[in-house]
Amino acid sequence: MPTGSPSTATAISERPSTPTTAPAAPGSSGGTTTLAGVALRTPYWVLTGALALIFLFPLVWTAVASVAPQAGTNQTQRWGFGNYETLTNYQAGIWRYLANSAFVSALTVALTLLISLLGGYAFARFRFPGKNVLFLITLAILMVPYATLLIPLYVLLNEVGLQNSLVGVALVLTVFQLPFSTFLMRISFEAVPRELDEAALVDGCSSFGALWRVLVPAVKPGMITVALFAFLAAWNDFMAPLILINDSERMTLPLAVSNLRGQVQGVVDYGATEAGVVVLALPCMVLFLLLQRHYVRGFMSGALKG
Repeated sequence: MPTGSPSTATAISERPSTPTTAPAAPGSSGGTTTLAGVALRTPYWVLTGALALIFLFPLVWTAVASVAPQAGTNQTQRWGFGNYETLTNYQAGIWRYLANSAFVSALTVALTLLISLLGGYAFARFRFPGKNVLFLITLAILMVPYATLLIPLYVLLNEVGLQNSLVGVALVLTVFQLPFSTFLMRISFEAVPRELDEAALVDGCSSFGALWRVLVPAVKPGMITVALFAFLAAWNDFMAPLILINDSERMTLPLAVSNLRGQVQGVVDYGATEAGVVVLALPCMVLFLLLQRHYVRGFMSGALKG
């Protein structure tokens, strides 16, 4: 008895056969392309890994040394936080110095953001006589050494009663942050199409209203970059508090850590110093990691303009 009709056999024979693809040989073009890509990326991986180790090693070593037992420190027997206890109890206490540094940093960031935002907006959107000359003069401040202006600023602040004041320190730090911050805000505004604020002006917004409602959200990455730079500079600055602050109650944390180094007959307390470095570095690292995406976008905001 036949197993199937002739029509069924004909239909089966007419079905298109599915080609079978043999696996690529190791020496084929696909394998060669993959190996070439790996070979090209390997130097990049090695270089970035080596740079990461170079930058991370001092931080890791400092963090480990701050809790490791060391002779001549408050942590001599076993691993612990004795060095942090020394730092906490030094003179006015670490919390007072942290508050001083936080106040100076916050005021510096606020003033830098406000002035550079308005200055960058004016340089990017308005035309007035001498605009480019004034902008070049603003940038020329970057070429003046930082330390050479501290003594004149000390005399000026002494005349207005802001010497030995945290507000005076914040004003000095703001002055040195403004040139770069204004430059960065200008290129951030120039990267935004003019049609946006022109449309806002047509809809009835004032220049300030267009800035606040339309342009500020558009240049937010640049503002975050400016704020991060201002915070890092103010938080870690040592020279301005050293020149301007005389009262130990008003010292910032970098100045307190520096004074802590030689508090016992000129002997350097390395354990407490390393603990102070860790406390100084932690806020900077946390903020940078949290704002890294905006930080990169802020730097790239005007890179592709034109």
